[in-house]
Formats: sequence, C-alpha cells, structure tokens
Amino acid sequence: MSPVHVAPDVLSGHLGHLSPDQQAAFAVFKRSLEDARLYTPPSLAEGGNSHASHDEPTLLRFLRARRFDPPKALKQFQDAQAWRAQHAVDALYAAFDPTEFEDARRFYPRWTGRRDKNGLPVYVYRLASLAPYKTELFAIPPERRYQRIVALYETMTRFILPLCTHLPHATAPTPVSSVTTIIDLQDVTLSAIWSLRGHLQEASTLATANYPETLNTIAVVNSPSFFPTIWNWVKGCFDEGTQRKVHVLGKDPGPTLRTLIHAKDLPRVYGGELDWNFEHEPALDEHAIKALGEMPKGPVIFEDGELRKPTPPASAEKTGP
Repeated sequence: MSPVHVAPDVLSGHLGHLSPDQQAAFAVFKRSLEDARLYTPPSLAEGGNSHASHDEPTLLRFLRARRFDPPKALKQFQDAQAWRAQHAVDALYAAFDPTEFEDARRFYPRWTGRRDKNGLPVYVYRLASLAPYKTELFAIPPERRYQRIVALYETMTRFILPLCTHLPHATAPTPVSSVTTIIDLQDVTLSAIWSLRGHLQEASTLATANYPETLNTIAVVNSPSFFPTIWNWVKGCFDEGTQRKVHVLGKDPGPTLRTLIHAKDLPRVYGGELDWNFEHEPALDEHAIKALGEMPKGPVIFEDGELRKPTPPASAEKTGP
C-alpha cells in the first residue's frame, strides 16, 4: 500500500520562521497583552528574574490559532486567562493527587515516550481501551472529570513539550509546541462512540479554547466503515485549521506513519518496531532517559533543562477526589 501524503508544517509561524508581517503582528500582540496586564516581559518580571510571565511559544500558539490577527488572539488569550483563574488551574495542577493523576491517564491520549521525525511527542489514543472502564469513568463527578482533563493538558504544555524542546530535534532551535497523535479506532462500535461522545467533545472543546495549536497532526487508524458518521459528530468541536490536520489512514497505517515517525519510535501495532501499547508507561528514548533518569509520576514541570514539582500558590489546598 502506498503511503498517504501527509506533510505537516512544523516551522511556519513559529519562532525563527516568522514572516515580516507575522513578526509585526507578534510585536503588536505582545504590546496588547502588556497593556491589558496579561503579560510581563523578561526585563520587568517580578523579583528581577529573567523569565517572562508567558513564554513566546505559548503566545505564538494563540496568535497562530487566530491567523496572526492580534485583536482576535488577544480576546482568546483573555478568555483563556479568565478560564484559568475561574478553575484555579495552577493550584489544581500543583496539588493534584499523584495516584489519581496516573490513574486518569487511562482515559485520555497517552504519550508513548517517543517523538516523531521533527521531535514532536507522539501520543496514542486507543478508544477500545476505555471500554472496560467506562462505568468507572462516568461514576466520577463531571467536575472532577473536567479537572482531570485540565491536569493532563497542563502536563503536556508544562512538562512534555518543554522536555521535547530540550531534547535533540531536527527543527532545533525552534521550540516544540505541538504533538503528533494517533487515534486508534480498532474494535470500536458505533454505540460505544455514541456513549463516549460527551467525554470526547468536552476534552476537544477545552483544548481548542485554552490550549490552541497543540495538535500538529492527527492520524486516524483502523477506522471502521461508520467513521464518516463519527467525524460529522465531532468535527464541530475543532476549528477549521485543526480539521485540516486530521488524516484518515485506515487499517494499514504503517507506510504513512513511517514517513512521519522513525520505525524505532513507532509502536509495532502501527507498523513500527517499538514494543509499546496503550496500556504501557512511556518508553523513553536514550535522550529522554539522560534528561530524566526515569518517567516521573504525578504533576511535574520541565523548565530550564530541569525537572521540578509545581509549586502551589500559598492559598492552595490539596485537590483530591
């Protein structure tokens, strides 16, 4: 089978690859954020440290999501910051119970521990693996399910993406700010998808609004004949740009996936050589092992080449079941 043509653009609109118009829009966006007191540049950061309040890859994700329209990007960023305050996201992440955090990974896309040819982390979401735990999933109060999604997106943006930026990658020094995701629909029934639709839509809506441009490529594999019906249900949760990133590869995804991911970093079940499946812990490569030693448990942050636990605000209380 010939590979499907998938050519993700991981440089356009990113640091070091901005056109003059994009660079000008970025400057306007940052000034607008400063005027709105939503961003503090490095030279003015509290306590005199060199860090800005938000890193440039994060700001650019919002600007790319709004096609480099500064007023629209400002509005989305304002809404996202208000959402973070409403849900006390920093306190939630810092105080999240590590045991519950690790248990929650069963219900959401999981990092394989490997990266694609551009250095983007490779995630897998095998929906059939949720079936044995569906009753357990919906026994959790809706508010807590929502908090679990938030915590797992925080670990993507505050741990996994910065780690992959630190590791050797083909597009260095451009930071890694998005992921490659394989969605596996093998053995999924139409009724199962229907019963999970709220769970899936909630996560998609949350990400589109508050973690924009974190999806680079979405490869749908082992798609059943009714997939067009599923797609019609869920595509409204994604903006037009994200919809263009979805590629349906069917039941023989190996040829295409190997154009995106080295065989040694691609799970064997998808045509690669890596002994990994959805139930496994991340299989770190040699570079990640050198940086981390082993995969940490619970909420963590990777910053300035070092792993650390998030620090809860002084008023934060333990966030548990």
